[in-house]
Formats: sequence, structure tokens, C-alpha cells
Amino acid sequence: MITMPETTVPTTPRGSRLPSWGRGVLWTALAVVMLTVTADLTGLPSITASSTVQAGVQLAVPILLAGLGGLWAERAGVVNIGLEGMMILGTWGAAWAGYHWGPVAAVIGGAVLGALGGLLHAVATVSFGVNHIVSGVAINLLGAGVAKYLSTLIFFPVSHNPRQSPRVEPFDTYSAQPLAGWLADLEQQQRYVLSDVAGVLRGLVSGVSPLTMLTVVLLVASYLLLWHTRFGLRLRSCGENPVAAESLGVNVYRQKYLAVIVSGALAGLGGAAMVLAPGQNGYLENQTNGRGYIGLAAMIFGNWRPGGLLGGAALFGYSDGLQTLTNGKTVLGLFYGVALFCWVIMLVQLFRKRWIMAGVAGVSGLVLYGIYLAVDDLPTELTAYLPHIVTIVVLAASAQRLRMPAADGLIYRRGQGS
Repeated sequence: MITMPETTVPTTPRGSRLPSWGRGVLWTALAVVMLTVTADLTGLPSITASSTVQAGVQLAVPILLAGLGGLWAERAGVVNIGLEGMMILGTWGAAWAGYHWGPVAAVIGGAVLGALGGLLHAVATVSFGVNHIVSGVAINLLGAGVAKYLSTLIFFPVSHNPRQSPRVEPFDTYSAQPLAGWLADLEQQQRYVLSDVAGVLRGLVSGVSPLTMLTVVLLVASYLLLWHTRFGLRLRSCGENPVAAESLGVNVYRQKYLAVIVSGALAGLGGAAMVLAPGQNGYLENQTNGRGYIGLAAMIFGNWRPGGLLGGAALFGYSDGLQTLTNGKTVLGLFYGVALFCWVIMLVQLFRKRWIMAGVAGVSGLVLYGIYLAVDDLPTELTAYLPHIVTIVVLAASAQRLRMPAADGLIYRRGQGS
């Protein structure tokens, strides 16, 4: 008998690579270090001020919820461009329910109206095979039109303004005491680096809304449900290969319907978060201002993973909070920090012997640093669109490493593999 020689399969030594959560923690720590170094070297303490970080967290919540909704839909193979329209429906539903019964009802109302938008998108794309992009654009137009009509019909007799609702009572906010008080004292002492770190941490644990806590719970629950349960495996298989999933007994239509309805409910919750945000306290026409699209961009930046989505939402929320609370000079100071971050990426790519990526990162850092040196202040007209500019730049920079679900956006008909 002839025996074949044994072949040795090379394996990666255990512990030679960080797990995904470890890499996330490492990059988060690096981002905090970059912010503190930028604040100290530019003399702009507002970059790491607790008020800036707190505003960034509040503004990141709607983006994170919208992105999480997109994650559910696209992992099941349905592209959800209609997140913006579902968010708009959620803002109206939250304002109507919140005006009558309080903030808890506002959360429920926003989720229900958003889920209805998701159901409509599922009927169009799953049952009737409408192109996902076309259906999503239609949902966006329909959501804006329905919200405007209902606002004129119901809110105008009460608020005497067809573009906004009466005031909605927000949630109380909470701080982690005594930690928040101790961090406040350390931030006010203006110690080198320590006060900057204290400002960032204080912004994360102060003035936290119950809806922010719910968002964190939903993010973790979505990760566990989609990646660590049989239900999640079946749902994700519908986004990778629905024909193979059907051959194994998975009801593909049911999985897609459920995912898109949950997607709409999460986007509606994002709308409710805007209604209940400090300084808003009600529905306002054009309130979302494209945050549904930014949530979709955060999901793509995160490579269709919850951890990456969290990083993208934090980036966009922080940039939005920075331009809201500070002036153009402070935003310009962030160019310095991004330049430093680009040079760190350049060193990492050089270590990995990726010469082209290292060169791109190095040149990008030089360009940003040159802008920082050459410009004294940024006009308000430009800083107002900082989140949208960041969205475009981040997507362009991360496009090479993205991997969407294989069957995402494809029209599927039951029994097509037989």
C-alpha cells in the first residue's frame, strides 16, 4: 500500500494576533492619545473638553442606531438606503407619542413608525423584487412627505407651526458618581495630559441619557445575536448565499422580512433620539439632516461589523459635536491631530512593508499639516458641513479593505436554485 507523505499546514501561533475587541481597544486608546497630544501642542483645550465629548456622544447615538439598522438589513442581503426616511418617520412618531404620554412612549412611537417604513421596504424588495436602491430612495421621499403632511395636520393646531411639534419632555440624564466629580476636579486642574484624558473620560460618563444606555445594550445584543446564535447564522447566511440557505431549510423570506423590519425600528429609534436630545425636545422638519446616510456610511466604514460601526459613529458624532460647540480655529486644530494620526498609520504600514499605503498616509499627513500651517481660521460655512466631509474622506480612505455580504442587494426569488 502506498502512503502519501504527511503535509504540514502552517498555523498562526496562538497569541500572535490580537482579537478584534483587543484591536478596537488599542485603536481607541491611540485616538485618545492623539486628541490629548493635539490639544496640548495646539493650545486648544476644547478639543478634549468634557462638553465637546459629551455633545459628541449625544450626536453619535442617532448615527449609531441608524447604522445598526443598516447592519441588520444588509447582513440579510437587503440594501437599506431608506434609513433616512425611516428616521424621519421615527422623529414624527416619537414627537406625537412623546407629546401625549412622555419620553418612554416617544421611544416606542419612534420604533413603531420606523418599523412600518422597514415593512414597506421589505414588501417592495423581498416580495415584489423591486431594486433595493430604488425602493430606498422612494422610502426617503415618502417618509419626508408623510411626516410633513402629518405635522401640518396634527401639530399645527397645537403648536401653530406646521414645521414643528409641541415640546416633548426629555429623559433625565445621569452621571457616574463619584467618578464624574473626581474627573471634573482633575480636568479643571489643567495638568499636562492628565486633564485632557480626564476631560474625555468625564464626557463619556456625564449627562448620560437612558436612551444612550439602551443604544449600547442594543449594539452588544445585536453582536451576540447575529454572531453567536443559530438565528444569527441563518440570517447572515441569507446575505451571503440565500440559495444555499434555502436548501438547508432556512425560510429566507422570513429572515429578510424580520431583518428589514428590525432595521426600520432601529432607524426609528435614531429619530426618537434626535427628538429627545437636549435642545431639541420635539419634532422639527428636516431634523435628521442626512444622519440616516451618515449612519449608513458608518456601517460601511465599520465593514458591516458592530465594533467598526461603533468607531465610525463615534468619529462622525465627535466631528459633529466639535463643529457645534467650538469655532473654526478649533476645527482647524483637528487637522493637526489627523496629520499625526496619518503619520502613525504610515509607520504601521512601513512595518508591514506596504509601501504604497505608507506613502499615501504620509503624503496625506503632510497635506493636512500644510493646511493647518497655512490657514488661520475656517469659515462657518465650511465647518457646518464637517460631518459630511469626514464621511466622504473616511469612506474614500477605507474603500480598499471593505467586504460587503456576498448577496447584498441581489434580488432573490424563492426556489430559484432548484
